[in-house]
Amino acid sequence: MTAGNLFCGFLAIVQCIHARLAETALTGQYEGYTNAEHYKFAVWLIFGAAAFDTLDGRLARMGGRESLFGAEFDSLADVISFGMAPALLMFYLIISPTQSPDYQWFRNIGWFIGFIYLLCAAMRLARFNVITNPLLHPGTKDSNRDFIGLPVPAAALTVAATVLFLLKLGEMDRTLKTWALALPPLMLLVAFLMMSHVRYPSGKGIDMQTKTRLRPFVLLLVTIALVISFKEFAILAIFLAYIFFGLLRYIRRGTPRIETKEAPPACSE
Repeated sequence: MTAGNLFCGFLAIVQCIHARLAETALTGQYEGYTNAEHYKFAVWLIFGAAAFDTLDGRLARMGGRESLFGAEFDSLADVISFGMAPALLMFYLIISPTQSPDYQWFRNIGWFIGFIYLLCAAMRLARFNVITNPLLHPGTKDSNRDFIGLPVPAAALTVAATVLFLLKLGEMDRTLKTWALALPPLMLLVAFLMMSHVRYPSGKGIDMQTKTRLRPFVLLLVTIALVISFKEFAILAIFLAYIFFGLLRYIRRGTPRIETKEAPPACSE
């Protein structure tokens, strides 16, 4: 499952390169697809990487196969799939030659914003490995069901969902125009949240045996139907709601005191 995560991340990067080649090609296509289509492929590959990332942790816990090797391998794959791929996706979309030359000054710093995002993602994963390492913190249990800081997969999926939303707007308007300028501020926001101590709820305790009442279950089915029908808008709305839910809850509760001698427990990504 972790290898599948890494494979999807690698292919997402390849699709970003193909999108750039399509933008500069005389025919406007590369290997029979336009740049927008290549970007869409990259977005869905990042979502595929997230699906593999979810499965590897659940299967490891179900089979009792959790190990330090698995944790390190998972983090290395995450750096590619949820760090490098979204950063490259944002960078190539911003420097697209189809954009107005009036924003050339803004696109010139796109590489730096992408690096800041990648740096925070890598540091977030390293911090997570240190916090949850049983050799460094023996006896630490996943008693807290919250993530400490925005999870790297959630950050990457927010960027990917935003790109999908922008591409949909581009289809309706036939050009991205200034919409792509929404990506750099979003990248900086999620980069900050990844390295913050804002707590975000996880779905670790949810499985096929989770019980719920009929009304919430029907509401869930309706939500899934709406997401499938209006996926470009609904997916972005879900991830933005997740981001601001944790942020607003953090502001409402106030800044908690962080212990430095013993790392707080955190559940697996």
